[in-house]
Amino acid sequence: MYAHLLVATDGSELAEIGVKHGLSLASRLKAKIVFLNVTEPFPLFDWRDPMSGYSAGENFRAYLEEGRRLAGQILDRCKASALDLGVDAKVVHLENKRPAQAILELSKAEGCDLIVMASHGRQGMRKLLLGSQTAEVLSYTDIPVLVVR
Repeated sequence: MYAHLLVATDGSELAEIGVKHGLSLASRLKAKIVFLNVTEPFPLFDWRDPMSGYSAGENFRAYLEEGRRLAGQILDRCKASALDLGVDAKVVHLENKRPAQAILELSKAEGCDLIVMASHGRQGMRKLLLGSQTAEVLSYTDIPVLVVR
């Protein structure tokens, strides 16, 4: 049925439920998994702070380093969970991309036949609705998507 899953995670509680679903499915199907974490583009301007453009250069390096640190923690947990279940797993961290764009590109590049993702990410009140990144993936992919609520 499915032989190669892409499981997207931002490390949130809901995304972790998606990781568990993906791992369980991959384990039962003897499928491979590629786990993806994305660091979005650095916000160059904060319209609330007129001096933000000047401080962006100072904060850019810290933003990248923190994104890499968090991605490493998230993906290390995913890889360890996969190893515990005997699932062949690869981890990928992409920087400077919107999550939907990264999911769509990587799923094709890796030859995945199922995308597993949460219904929404870390977006405050927008948690009540289907997340914009999830909606975009559903709109533009030819690959089946398992959306975890």
